[in-house]
Amino acid sequence: MEFGELIKKRRSVRAYKQKEVGIDLIEKLLEMVLLAPSAGNLQSYKMIIVRDNDVKRLLAKAAWNQDFMVEAPVNIVFCADLSKASSRYGRRGAELYSIQDATIATTYLLLAACENGLASVWIGAFDEEEVRKILQLPNSLKPVSIVPIGYPNEYPSATPRCSLREMVIKSL
Repeated sequence: MEFGELIKKRRSVRAYKQKEVGIDLIEKLLEMVLLAPSAGNLQSYKMIIVRDNDVKRLLAKAAWNQDFMVEAPVNIVFCADLSKASSRYGRRGAELYSIQDATIATTYLLLAACENGLASVWIGAFDEEEVRKILQLPNSLKPVSIVPIGYPNEYPSATPRCSLREMVIKSL
């Protein structure tokens, strides 16, 4: 699939078939994520693979009752590694670069899932402290996104986008 086609095909999907996603496929996706650019190539993020339904239920509750997360066979939580980024870049690394690294990695996962016939959605609305507690995260890891992944049970149409003229405010 051409990259432009992939970008146009990817959608936020919130309904999943009750079909397992094999660990080999998950590993393939995560290998693609590792190719994402990062500040100073530090890759200052960590990923947590969640397949346990009880943990997915807790995460869904922490994500303001987004119960569809439990339907997905797997949820992947991206955490910014604050200490790794700060080791080279100080406060800016911890407060910005590690979060950017985690969000870029999240985007790579969304695209890799789509390319491999899977569906996903970016979850950013959640109680950070509750997610931290559920996953028993140290203070050096900040949960940034949760990505449910599975085989799609819906095919949303494209959502409206702003025009280029609206988004580009200046050309110098």
